[in-house]
Amino acid sequence: MNALFPSFQTIRIKGRILRLDEPWIMGILNTTPDSFYEGSRALDTSLCLERVAGMVALGAQMVDIGGHSTRPGAAHVSVEEEIERVVPVITRVREQFPSLIISIDTYRLPVAKAAIAAGADILNDIGAGQMDSGIFEWVAENQVPYILSHSRGAFDQVHEVPDYQNVVSDVWSDLAQKLQTLRALGAKDVIIDPGLGFSKSIEHNYTLLAHLAAFKTLGAPILLGVSRKSMIYKTLGISAAESLNGTSVLHTIALQQGANIIRVHDVAEAREVITLLAKLQSNGLSNLV
Repeated sequence: MNALFPSFQTIRIKGRILRLDEPWIMGILNTTPDSFYEGSRALDTSLCLERVAGMVALGAQMVDIGGHSTRPGAAHVSVEEEIERVVPVITRVREQFPSLIISIDTYRLPVAKAAIAAGADILNDIGAGQMDSGIFEWVAENQVPYILSHSRGAFDQVHEVPDYQNVVSDVWSDLAQKLQTLRALGAKDVIIDPGLGFSKSIEHNYTLLAHLAAFKTLGAPILLGVSRKSMIYKTLGISAAESLNGTSVLHTIALQQGANIIRVHDVAEAREVITLLAKLQSNGLSNLV
């Protein structure tokens, strides 16, 4: 067992039991014209396939495909347009990469249903079931692996910052309650994500990252999405395009704190972080959770 993850988790996807005792990389593919990082955008299906091929070659085990930007001020996209953006891409990616794990990044149940029918494996829901009705019940009934990402409020409120009493314990409690609901409904394969950047201030994001290990007690794999986010570039006074170095630093912290999956724009650099951490671990680094 890799010492990076002494208490490893497993998830089941379409009959396959997947061990998360080593860090996994989820590559980001946005079929949108307005996602906050231009390098993640791909509107043409051929370009999407090229991007996915590149991510797989560099070591990504998963790809997260989204058709609706969640950045502040993003334009509204209808359900129909979101489906039109993601389904053809998912269909082609599934054909070309039959064993790749595909995640659909959406908070809408009709989009999730269309994406899973087209070949996606996982629903990545920034709404934590609260932005569309029936998501938890559908996930449980159909045994769809589910990423429970913390946020509060409706989609147009997701960048408002609640008045947390203690952001770590409050987010932990929110996730625990929803995880309990999902498990009571019969959902078995749930991944948790503290939702950095959603319903959080920059300080909240850093506090959650510093205490990420606390979320291991929920007994579910942890995914973290910090790649090129504003918590990096606003803190450093740079742009998202200049945030790769900061991203690698925070990925290192996330893995030290027990993240099982990192959601990334830059697969090669994420793989380097994992390789170097493993090398340090094999040579005596002992402060990993």
